[in-house]
This record gives sequence, structure tokens and C-alpha cells, in this order.
Amino acid sequence: MKLQEKCAAHEAIQSLRQEVTTSPVPTVKERRRVLRALLDSVRGSRDRIFDALKADLGKSFEEAALTEYLPLLDALKLMIRKLPRWAAPKRCGVSAYNFPATGRIVPEPYGLVLVIATWNYPLLLALEPLAAALAAGNRAVLYCSDKSTATGAVVAEIARGIGGAVIGSEMTFDEILSERWDMIFFTGGESGGREVLRHAAESLTPAVLELGGKSPCIVCAGADLKLAARRIVWGKFTNAGQTCVAPDYLWVERSVKAPLLAEIRHVVREFYGESVLENPDYPRIVNEAHFRRLTGLLEGRVPYLGGDHDLESCRIAPTVLDHVDWKDPIMEREIFGPILPVLEFESLAEVSKLLRTKPKPLALYAFGATRAEKQLLEEGCSSGAICLDDTVMHFVNNTMPFGGVGASGMGSYHGIYGFNAFSHFKPVMRQSVGIDWPVRYPPFGKWKKRLMEYMVHNS
Repeated sequence: MKLQEKCAAHEAIQSLRQEVTTSPVPTVKERRRVLRALLDSVRGSRDRIFDALKADLGKSFEEAALTEYLPLLDALKLMIRKLPRWAAPKRCGVSAYNFPATGRIVPEPYGLVLVIATWNYPLLLALEPLAAALAAGNRAVLYCSDKSTATGAVVAEIARGIGGAVIGSEMTFDEILSERWDMIFFTGGESGGREVLRHAAESLTPAVLELGGKSPCIVCAGADLKLAARRIVWGKFTNAGQTCVAPDYLWVERSVKAPLLAEIRHVVREFYGESVLENPDYPRIVNEAHFRRLTGLLEGRVPYLGGDHDLESCRIAPTVLDHVDWKDPIMEREIFGPILPVLEFESLAEVSKLLRTKPKPLALYAFGATRAEKQLLEEGCSSGAICLDDTVMHFVNNTMPFGGVGASGMGSYHGIYGFNAFSHFKPVMRQSVGIDWPVRYPPFGKWKKRLMEYMVHNS
């Protein structure tokens, strides 16, 4: 790292800090103008975006469109349309003790916020939270991953064009965290989340952590196995399994495990062909280090399906591992790759009981559950979200919050929840100057004592 680049990055951050302290909060009109400029810039960079995603992760045009480009456009259009309503002060009641005061809740920006993006969805997971930060009226700095360099370069150009300071390789992770922030939004792994929270705690800075975890996919005996197999294969192997909400492992009722695995084998061939590693539309692992980590999990194992891999192209075929139990090393932490371990169960009650002893996942998936079983999962298991009879697609729903709980994160975003994440909701009470109730002031004579006794004893 060049000292000159580091100093320039620090100066860019300080310039934004100066804006926060000396300039008025951007109006809703100004914020919408910025969001429209961002939308136009993304559209204008469309071809470069698809080329960059192909270069970084081997994503096909269709996969990149479905999982990154189109969801980002939808999120931006929603923000532009709804922002006046989201940003408007809301009336609220006041207690009887404050009569005849009035109350409002006024959303205000935190100030200067840091958005830390990750590499697996380098367009969507960078620009959607950045847009939410700007929609809330903040000044923002975007810190991009150094693993998706081609997409990061396009994202940096887009963000700089609409006023977001982008800090790339100029500062290390620790250095950027050591700057003074009013709020931090982080997307990434658990170890990075711990580091963010450690820095945030030192300065009492609020933080939102979008992490991951071992998200279970439960298949009950009543499931439509053909449909379940298609949705599980798509959710698990899209982006070569490098998705924070991908099913991490399959937990199948024993009576349907064999037919389900047969359907999964059929669907993998249907989706990707007999020679997956030769399919140009199948994504690759982001780099050699992650490739070697994943192939290390396969050493000494005979997969039920797949297992083929090629270091030169950094590709690992969709792989299913049968006969796995909780003592297996692959069940210790999130896989984040195209490897699907399979466990079996006999009753959903035992599943629910065991899940309560595990770290809380980012998502919980279940297929074929009865009404009673759905209620058991919804009420008895804690997770960032529950998605029944599908996988992953809840992520692109802008009317619902997206986020983790416990080890899978804290805070949420998407739609209005993104605006809320980057806003402080300030209560404002306006009291009357025409009435001043004397009962609260000393001295407390007889009538005040009697009134207070009456209120205490009749409350």
C-alpha cells in the first residue's frame, strides 16, 4: 500500500465528515435525485456489470440478471417511489402527564456511515445498502472486497459518480474500521463481523451485521419431491453455493431420503449437464484459497453425487455427501460452496429440539411440513428467516426485512427496513406554554399529597 493512497483515502473520509458537520441534511428531493442518478448509472453500466460478474465468478448472463442486476433495480425503484413517505415525520401520542403536548417521530440520518460489501454478490450487496444509506440522508463510504476486483472496479466508478466515497485497496480492513464512523453496515463472514463489532464497541458505534451460518433445509415425508429437488438444487448451487442464504445442509425424513436424492441427481444433470465442469454457465469458486478449502472437505469421502473439481478453472461440480452426522467436520461451520451434506431424521420434534441447541442460522427451509409442523418450526426455532417450500427467494422480497439473529447477524434491511437501518428515529415533543400544571413542582402541600396518594392507590 502506498502511503500517498492511504492519506488520500483518509482525506476523502475527513472531507465527508466535514460535510456532515457543516452542511444541512440533504432534502428528500435531493436524495431522490441521487437515487435516480444511481439507477441511471447502473443501467448505463449494464454490459460492463455482466462482463465483470462473468470475469469474477463465472456467472452467466441469466444468473447475474436474476440474482444481482434485476433485484438491485427493483430496490432502487422502490426507494425512489416510497422515500417521501418513509422520510416523513410520523405523529404519535403522548402520555396523559404531558397533556396538551403533541408528539412526532422524525427520522434523521446517523451522519457518516461505512458500508462494507462482500465478494459473492459484489454488485447487489454493495449498492443496495449504499443506496439505503443515501436514501436516509447519510454521507457514505463504500468499502469493497478485493476478491471480486472486476465488479469492484465497476461498482467503484458507479458509486463515485453519485457521491459515495469508495475506499478500495488504499486502506486495510483494520485501518478503515479505525476511522470515526456514526454507523457501520457489514456484510460478510462471522470472523469479520466480530472484528467490526469489536471496533464499533470501542467507540459505541451502532452496527448492522449481515453474516451467514449453517442454514438447514428440512424435507418432510409430505413434500413434493420433484419440486423440492428443483428448488433445493437451484438454491444450493446457484453461484456455486457461494450464497449466504443457500441451504447449508439437507435434513431429510428417513422414509423419503432415497427418492429425494435420486431426484436431486436427476435435476443436477438437467440443470448443468453430464459434464458440469465444461458448462460455461456454471459459476466458479472465487479464488484458489477458497477452492482448496472446499476440496479439503471432500478428502477421503465418496460423494453420492459430484465431487469433480478443476483447480485451473476453480470449479467444483455440485456435490452431495450422504451418511453425514453432526460429528462430521463438515458440520462444524458454514460451507459456502457447492457441497451439500445430507442428514436424516425420524420426527420433526427431534429436529426442532436439536436446532435450539445450535447457533441461530440466517435462514431455515422446510418442504412438505404439515400445518402443525410449520407451527412447530415457526414457534420453536429461531432463525433470521423461515422460508417454506422454497429456498433463497425470500431474499429478493423488498416488503420483508432481511437479516440474521444471534450468530447469523443483527439488524435487517431491504425496502423500508433498509431506510430504517440507516436512520435514527428521533422523538419530538412540543409542549404548550399556555398551561403549566403545578402538581409536579415542589413544595408538595396537602392538596398535592392527597392528589398523589389518590393517583398511586387508584392506578
